[in-house]
Amino acid sequence: MMDVWDWDKAFGALPPILEGLLVTLQVTVLGSLVAYVLGLILAVVRRSRIPVLDQILWALIELIRSTPLLIQIFVLFYVLQPALGLQLSPFLTGVIALGVHYACYTSEVYRAGIDAIPPGQWEAATALSLPKSRVWTGVILPQAVPRVVPALGNYTISMFKEVPLLLAIGVAEIVARAEEQGTADYRYVEVYTMAGLAFLLLSFPAAILVRRLERRVAQK
Repeated sequence: MMDVWDWDKAFGALPPILEGLLVTLQVTVLGSLVAYVLGLILAVVRRSRIPVLDQILWALIELIRSTPLLIQIFVLFYVLQPALGLQLSPFLTGVIALGVHYACYTSEVYRAGIDAIPPGQWEAATALSLPKSRVWTGVILPQAVPRVVPALGNYTISMFKEVPLLLAIGVAEIVARAEEQGTADYRYVEVYTMAGLAFLLLSFPAAILVRRLERRVAQK
């Protein structure tokens, strides 16, 4: 009978899976905000080309981009926190880990958008003797950020699908809740299938929306 699909098991697992989905969405939204804001800060600082700081940030970004996210989660939760005397919750740790990880990617996206601004825009701002803060907030970023919104959307979708890695530190996200339901009677096919469908029903429409944004940006 273990080979027969059990609809009662599948539908019975939906409430806890939906609770886990809510946690997954919360982590995704908060992690994305961290990634967007921190990534923009990194891009602007690196574009300022402060010699030593730029090299340090480059090394840090490459280190994070070149190592697995799961290892970064483990290091942040089990190594850095005890070493620094911190006691962050698994949820908050997950938000920080995902946010910092993806900030290293979004910073490059922002940098590409900034580099795409015509040199004449920079020259005009310099000719008008605008302060640097005004150049960034009034001239450069309003043009650069809209161009990279589709790419940021792709990274948000990727982050959403990687939230289950936080199962390793005890975050009760969707896969963790599915595993709890499967462990109760060692039936995992139904619960993991329902969890996978939940991911699909959210990721697929989001991917379509991002493609439409990409086409709109390309037409401008």
